[in-house]
Amino acid sequence: MKVFKFLLVLCLVFSVESIAQVPTDFLSKDFHKDRRDVLRSKMPKNSVAVVFANPLRNRANDVDYVFHQDPNFYYLTGYREPNGVLVLFSEEQTDAKGNTYNEILYVQKRDARAEQWNGKRLGVEGAKNELGFKMAFNASEFLSTNIDYKKFDKVFIEKFNDDYRNLGGADIFDLVKSFKIKAAYNPDAYLSRMKEYVYSNVAQTPVESSANVINIIDRLSTRSEEIKDDKLLNAYKTAESDAIRKKVQQKISLALKPKTNIDLNFLPTNLATMREVKTAEEVKLLTKAVRISAVGQIEVMKAMKPHMSETELQGIHEFVYKKYGAEYEGYPSIVGAGNNGCILHYIENNKTKVGNDLVLMDLGAEYRGFTADVTRTIPANGKFTKEQKEIYDLVYEAQEAGIALYTVGTSMGAPNQAARKIINEGLFKLGIIKSVDERHNYFPHGTSHHIGLDVHDPGNYNTFEENMVVTMEPGIYIPDGSPCDKKWWGIGIRIEDDILVTKNGPVNLSEEAPRTTEAIEAMMAKKSVLDEFILPDLDK
Repeated sequence: MKVFKFLLVLCLVFSVESIAQVPTDFLSKDFHKDRRDVLRSKMPKNSVAVVFANPLRNRANDVDYVFHQDPNFYYLTGYREPNGVLVLFSEEQTDAKGNTYNEILYVQKRDARAEQWNGKRLGVEGAKNELGFKMAFNASEFLSTNIDYKKFDKVFIEKFNDDYRNLGGADIFDLVKSFKIKAAYNPDAYLSRMKEYVYSNVAQTPVESSANVINIIDRLSTRSEEIKDDKLLNAYKTAESDAIRKKVQQKISLALKPKTNIDLNFLPTNLATMREVKTAEEVKLLTKAVRISAVGQIEVMKAMKPHMSETELQGIHEFVYKKYGAEYEGYPSIVGAGNNGCILHYIENNKTKVGNDLVLMDLGAEYRGFTADVTRTIPANGKFTKEQKEIYDLVYEAQEAGIALYTVGTSMGAPNQAARKIINEGLFKLGIIKSVDERHNYFPHGTSHHIGLDVHDPGNYNTFEENMVVTMEPGIYIPDGSPCDKKWWGIGIRIEDDILVTKNGPVNLSEEAPRTTEAIEAMMAKKSVLDEFILPDLDK
């Protein structure tokens, strides 16, 4: 008996220790409940929202990718497993036993064999105790529960993905299929957000002012086949008279009227508004992710040598992330030397020696779900050439001008405009373009996007608000063969920082990573802990 008690105590001790060794600084269950309450407050009466978790996705054969939760689903629930469904009601509901509720979470069932192979599942009790849901059930019950979606004036969902595998049981494939049948989902009954936007502009604009709307149609047609090939929009554009255009406008207005109670636009629109302004909890975790990423940049600056490969440099960054407990990279790491740095989303990272080139490094740690996005461009040999420094200083000047505009109430387009003006003037002075008004491809992207649970977090992009976290990332890219002096060829430079908007002005969360040419060269002159880290040569 004494032996049994000893073993029992020992098991309890190890259980407590194992629990203590699991990260505990994820978003709190109170955060997720608050987010659900805010979303519910935006829902009209007699409506319901149905949000699905991400599926497991296959990598090859019997190997799946590491699971990553849908950001909106995680934002609302905190659930980090596949095969889940959140049902959120605008008003209290009452079940057959008289219990009231306004939300239900369905989670994958506990399964001893599956957990032996793939790790513990939260289960129903975990959803109640750890996530704070009063009503939680196994996902299989979503298949058998008869929610009458037709009784609701609005049923809010997001657009379904089309990469679900049917793994059997109550997986996402079955959960989505069940919902579609019960809700009488018809994919042809809905307008996309972009088409709804264009149709609304057409419907609300007098035909006498159609030129403005036609400009919108033409602009979006270059980005969307859906808009380009739309028969009604093409008929509106090519109408030979205002009378004919008026008839087309009436058809477009009719197309805007809902043919179903299912709405695909409410959730992405309102969740974007919620997610673009961060809470204190979010800012704390996002700041941690950014600082980890900045340390990664610092350590690579110290370790960089011309004989290193792009892959090796990527590995140093990502080692730092893991050392600090970051679960993932927020997006595929970009490490491009020389001409590779002129490819905006270069992710091959397979150049075997960076040589004496500039190396553009755009990477971000994902910490507890939140993703940083930090870019530095440094000379592999530790010293900028005259031409490299001239381009770098121009990008730096543009970035500084942009960051200064990250103030509450300022248009989110203002930093991009300020940076573009400085870069155009600078390129003209350097003789790279022939006039400040010349159209060129040396700066082909914007400067600012939200970060958060996504590296490109959703948002409305109107004006800066307090507690937004937004990148500032001007760049100049001059690939080989560009129409300028060859001395500039192969220079690709981007500087990207993550800026917290506060009532007192911008705060650069990634400021720890050197940005000026002088500070970068000084950091690169320091010793690295990796200088003595030499692995055996496996090719000998």
